[in-house]
Amino acid sequence: MGSDSLDKGYEPAGIEEKWYQFWQDNGFFKAEDTSEHPPFSIVIPPPNVTGVLHMGHALNNVIQDIMCRYRRLLGYNVLWMPGTDHAGIATQNVVERDLAARGKNRDQLGREAFIDEVWKWKEKSGGAIINQLKRLGASCDWDRERFTMDEGLSDAVRKVFVRLYKEGLIYEGQYIINWCPRCLTALADLEVEYEEQDSYLYYVRYPFKGHKKGLTVATTRPETMFGDTAVAVNPSDARFADLTETHVLLPLTDRMIPIIRDTYVDTAFGTGALKVTPAHDPNDFDLGEKHGLDRIKVINDKGLMTEAAGPFQELDRFECRTRVVKALADQGLLEKKEPLKHSVGSCYRCRTVVEPAVSKQWFVKVKPLAEKAMEAVRSEQTRIIPDIWSKTYFDWMENIRDWCISRQIWWGHRIPVWKCPACNHVMVEETDPVDCAVCGSKEIVQETDVLDTWFSSALWPFSTMGWPEDTPLLKTFYPTNVLVTGFDILFFWVARMMMMGIHFKEEVPFKDVYIHALVRDEHGKKMSKSKGNVIDPLKVIDQYGADAFRFTLAAFAAQGRDVKMSESRVEGYRHFVNKLWNAARFSLMHITSEDTGFEDDNLTLWERWILSRSAATSLAVKQGIENYRFNEAASAVYQFVWHEFCDWFIETEKPALYEKQGGIRRNTARAVLATVLKDILVMLHPFMPFVTEEIYHLLPATEGSVMQAAFPYAKDTYTRYRNEPVEADMAFVFDLISGVRNIRSEMNIQPSMKIKVLAHTENEKEKLLIVENKAVISTLATMERLSFCDLENVPKACASSVNGNTTCFVSLEGVIDFEKEILRLEKELEKNTRELVGVQKRLGNESFLEKAPQEVIDKVHARHADLTEKNEKLAANLQRIQEMA
Repeated sequence: MGSDSLDKGYEPAGIEEKWYQFWQDNGFFKAEDTSEHPPFSIVIPPPNVTGVLHMGHALNNVIQDIMCRYRRLLGYNVLWMPGTDHAGIATQNVVERDLAARGKNRDQLGREAFIDEVWKWKEKSGGAIINQLKRLGASCDWDRERFTMDEGLSDAVRKVFVRLYKEGLIYEGQYIINWCPRCLTALADLEVEYEEQDSYLYYVRYPFKGHKKGLTVATTRPETMFGDTAVAVNPSDARFADLTETHVLLPLTDRMIPIIRDTYVDTAFGTGALKVTPAHDPNDFDLGEKHGLDRIKVINDKGLMTEAAGPFQELDRFECRTRVVKALADQGLLEKKEPLKHSVGSCYRCRTVVEPAVSKQWFVKVKPLAEKAMEAVRSEQTRIIPDIWSKTYFDWMENIRDWCISRQIWWGHRIPVWKCPACNHVMVEETDPVDCAVCGSKEIVQETDVLDTWFSSALWPFSTMGWPEDTPLLKTFYPTNVLVTGFDILFFWVARMMMMGIHFKEEVPFKDVYIHALVRDEHGKKMSKSKGNVIDPLKVIDQYGADAFRFTLAAFAAQGRDVKMSESRVEGYRHFVNKLWNAARFSLMHITSEDTGFEDDNLTLWERWILSRSAATSLAVKQGIENYRFNEAASAVYQFVWHEFCDWFIETEKPALYEKQGGIRRNTARAVLATVLKDILVMLHPFMPFVTEEIYHLLPATEGSVMQAAFPYAKDTYTRYRNEPVEADMAFVFDLISGVRNIRSEMNIQPSMKIKVLAHTENEKEKLLIVENKAVISTLATMERLSFCDLENVPKACASSVNGNTTCFVSLEGVIDFEKEILRLEKELEKNTRELVGVQKRLGNESFLEKAPQEVIDKVHARHADLTEKNEKLAANLQRIQEMA
């Protein structure tokens, strides 16, 4: 017996590091390239090499770890592929800031030296998040860790680019893109983050030639007017049916621009007349293409006005707006301005307002790829869970635009394109050419741009497994079983992996995509540094342990519902860890290495009950994890451990465990206790790996690791032990005990005082259950005597509880002082009523309801409900005592 091996309280510090090292040293996280065991694989959403662990990472990786640890317990060959993303823009920004602190910049260093600096930074400081994931307990196959700039992955990137180019799916062209004037690079649509801002809608009159009259347009961006090449109206708009003019004068210039008609124009917006600026608006770009309009770039790459803006040249774009509005007003061309809230896009990295601009970039034609990716979801080759995200997926894929994949930075996969200045020949090759294939010139120049980070990430499920070689790893684990991700990168990453996986592997990259929700603060607000409500996962782990933190995340990870996180909730599940720990301490006082088996014929009702409930819980945990209902799995094992195992079974089994003479009864009790405790540790292991490993090693007759144990449901325990009739019988016994305990509580009977209880029933089965379990009922309800009676023999001074067809009568004669109890209840009722009146006044105060935060109002409502319920119970108890007195 090993209770001395367990401290009185569980202290995770030291224990977590010890067992994580043990798992790694013994290779428990390693996947086999080939195996007789069924494969299960997940590729980690690679965190940025610049990243640090935040709540989103924590939830994402805990969910993945739960699934991987669970599948290992089922005997699967599990690959959890880890790695990090080179994060082009983010990493370059970090290194540039580091250089600036040393008085240097990248231009001084030059491209090659700068990239050397980035690699040095990566080796020294990059990848800190990997160690943080280990603190969380992530059981990745770390020997296979990949980086998107690894040589093998870089080869895959180049091969994909070249093949797509030769298939006509990659091209270079002028197109409207999102440009960041701070990072000086193009951004994909998905790298632009939008937020509502206060602005104005300006109404500007574009005069007809020789007239003061003209067309009035409404715009939020008057500074771009110098790039206008038309004004458009809807041909069905009655307001312009009689319009005979064909041109208008562009204000503040001497340039005439045409009036065009197109059904694209929204007749309900502004005046119905639309300024068309093809070089600075994506919709205007399409309109310009359709009508053959010029594109005039009036804002340069740094956000300054070009010479096309005339006297406003070199002004910052926002300063230009202010001056243009004043100039329009001075000339009587600004008719009015109206306050407007509208969505403004910013760079996802530096928060600078992006500028839609025509630029020469590299693009992927995605529509042909998107069709197959949509069909894969329609045909359920890949499921998106919860299904509500399927509609969002289809909406985006059906309206997809060509993907701008070039970035004007240095850190990343350099585009494998070479141009010959001598003859203008373009070469796109997997290996670097040394001369021009047409004219032989050796003065060829490689494209300076690098590829969008998401281009390499799109290949992650197969490039990490050795593609383009057909490796044993790829054969075993591709397609992967599930991808766990947040909804925010459903298009950034998931859709693109679908497109690339189907195109290059002719198979979907994953069978399921599980979209988890956001982690918010306890009030449901988004966490942000500005609000001061960010919770640091590492600090939470330091304070409460990784197990409590992990279980909290799992317990609140309901499909389609954001996780409301608070330290108090983690503290609550820290109590659960301690509950398990204390149950283990008690169990280890009794069980020995000899307590390994039992005969089913020797089991008591409650032993058959706990084995049945353990089997039922194993099924609930299995179904919860496999159906991505992690909260349901966590809830099932929590309820079983705390309420059924600890609160009922251990208490019921104590008399047998403490038998001094030993024998079959005590040996059976110990063996059942050992069996159920071991199964609990295995069921809990995916959620709480550290404490379960610590306890498992102290169990007699166990070897290796809890990671190598078999999940209870996989051991055929369900069919052997699940017994619903036994559960119903034991539920009756426990409900009867609870009924008597409630009377003790309501009547303020001291816990140590033994009471006399009479039972009346005409149901033979219930009577037999009481007789067979009389000792247990008497012990757990602290009874002096339990006997049966007829209704006419029930004494006046008693309280009753009804359970099924049985009524229990607790004799109160000599147990309580009726007069004292009446006084006590009257005082408590008076005090409770005073507080209730005060709460009612607050809820009746209009000022409070208008000004108080909603969470405060909700708490007051909850308190009102609690006090109301308590008042009703106190009044009922008082009336009962008065009737007996």
